[in-house]
Amino acid sequence: MEVSYRASGDQMDEQLILQLSQNTLKITAMVASPMLIGALVVGLIISVLQAITQINEATLTFIPKMVVVGLVFVIAAPWMMDVIGNFTTELFSNISQYVRN
Repeated sequence: MEVSYRASGDQMDEQLILQLSQNTLKITAMVASPMLIGALVVGLIISVLQAITQINEATLTFIPKMVVVGLVFVIAAPWMMDVIGNFTTELFSNISQYVRN
């Protein structure tokens, strides 16, 4: 995902700050979503199995969720680091345009 920002005029304006904040939140949600979706799916499957078998143990979902989140993190880590690295590089390379007086 290529992120490009241009400051209008010589000063950092409100629109640029809002755009930077919005893109930061989008990147954060995009990077966190694979792990959250994995935990959600496993939690749903275990909840259905608990309802079918009538086993009402609240701690039963923790270990499978931890395993799935760990596996998803290991699998998605290169992509996540690429997205965060590209965003940070783009942000730092344009920082002089953002803070000009």
